[in-house]
Amino acid sequence: MKETNFKAYAAWIAICIVWGTTYLAIRVGVGHLPPFLFAGFRWLIAGSIFIVILRFRGIKLPDKKDLKHIIIVGVALIGLGNGFVVFGEQWIPSGLASLFITTLPFWIVGIETFIIRGAKLNLKIIIGLLFGLSGVLLIFGSDFKYLFDPKNILGVAGMMFAVMAWSSGTVYSKYKKINTNLLMSASIQMLSGGILQVIAGGFLGEFSKFSFDQNSFFAFTYLIFVGSFIGYASYIYAIAHLPLSLVSTYAYVNPVIALFLGWLVLNEALTPEIILAAIIIFTGVAIVKSGNVKSKVQAAKVKT
Repeated sequence: MKETNFKAYAAWIAICIVWGTTYLAIRVGVGHLPPFLFAGFRWLIAGSIFIVILRFRGIKLPDKKDLKHIIIVGVALIGLGNGFVVFGEQWIPSGLASLFITTLPFWIVGIETFIIRGAKLNLKIIIGLLFGLSGVLLIFGSDFKYLFDPKNILGVAGMMFAVMAWSSGTVYSKYKKINTNLLMSASIQMLSGGILQVIAGGFLGEFSKFSFDQNSFFAFTYLIFVGSFIGYASYIYAIAHLPLSLVSTYAYVNPVIALFLGWLVLNEALTPEIILAAIIIFTGVAIVKSGNVKSKVQAAKVKT
């Protein structure tokens, strides 16, 4: 159990770091490539490579009874969730995109608590989530003006739909138990979501516009091997083994990672406001974790 928890926390840390870099890669990619084919081919390639590797290692394909549920998760998380993030970033900056994603914890916890009636919500978890959100608002609050720009309305709508789809798919994945290897499940999800995105791209006439330049090729390759292989596989593993309220806080950490990398690699400014926001965000994450421990203790007392 301790080894499983260590792996799950390591997966959560990987999500925080890796997906803190992917907003910029997506923004670079959609600057040249049509959104749904850009996203769809990324997932098709990643899923296909992953399946070949897993089959070579002797991992079985899912049974028919599990396949339906895996495809539902893939369509919700990748096909719709990721697809509309890529769609939305045609109009809105990557910083504002990450700000939208910070509403994920509230959607996920709300669906889990009030619709699925799964994990119990307590005051510590609520306070932790609000701490994290306030930290992100301290960083990106000035970006709110973009929300009211009529030119960005499609981007805003796309991001809102993406958040709802991703949240629903996350909770469904947590509570719909299957007997398939988690990495194999993630691979099938990549394929099913990628197929949906490619079909959408075909209907929208994107094939005639699909051609790489140097920057979009690097972004595409990065998203396949880092964003998909490491990031998405880690996400599926983390939500299977950790409380959703904790896993979802990656959405608060991602902007901090992105800004830190900008300072480290691109010599961008690391202001006192950003440092303060990072402290607030990580405090919020710690409070959420403490709230989850309290929830587990209370649940154990009820059982005994």
